[in-house]
Amino acid sequence: MIKAVIFDLDGVIVSTDELHYLAWKHIADQEDIEFNKNINHRLRGVSRMDSLEIILENAKKTYSKQEKEALATKKNNYYIELLSSLGAKDILPNVFELLNQLKGKGIKIAIGSSSKNAKAILKQIKLNDIFDVVADGNDILHSKPAPDVFLVAAKKLGINPKHCVVVEDAVVGIEAAKAANMTAVAVFDAKKSNFADYKFNDIRDILTLI
Repeated sequence: MIKAVIFDLDGVIVSTDELHYLAWKHIADQEDIEFNKNINHRLRGVSRMDSLEIILENAKKTYSKQEKEALATKKNNYYIELLSSLGAKDILPNVFELLNQLKGKGIKIAIGSSSKNAKAILKQIKLNDIFDVVADGNDILHSKPAPDVFLVAAKKLGINPKHCVVVEDAVVGIEAAKAANMTAVAVFDAKKSNFADYKFNDIRDILTLI
């Protein structure tokens, strides 16, 4: 029996891909590191520091731990500046309708995101009051594909993981959902995963599981 739906944020609820790309591109250009949309695609669902490690694969020098932390901080500061352009217009199609229908059916809804900026993004797009709980990068030590963020969300909701559905747009997110013993729904890029329990073209199809 499904009692809760846990949503990834970036790429499921709101489109922030272009902002992340611009922020990482800004850092890569400053460091004279090759970076393009194909490399950016590999960062989908990945934590900030792990994303930086992927970008630094093309670096011409070796960076110390302190230098890496400084680059990640610089990227995040620039990304936060870009977030000022984000608004309700960036909420993905059918999301608001689905969230209201789930709440109407008594289903708990949560965010399970590796982003440490999740709450700021939700406030920016004016969805900060609709979710029952938010679990994000500030709550965990291990990002996806580890199950941590989804398990934290379930714990905050007070619901057994087996009664939770996860909605993800990234393959690593599907892996994390299955590792958490949750039902995994794939949308967009995550439909490439062989581990998804369901693959939907329209996010509202989640209602067929309730």
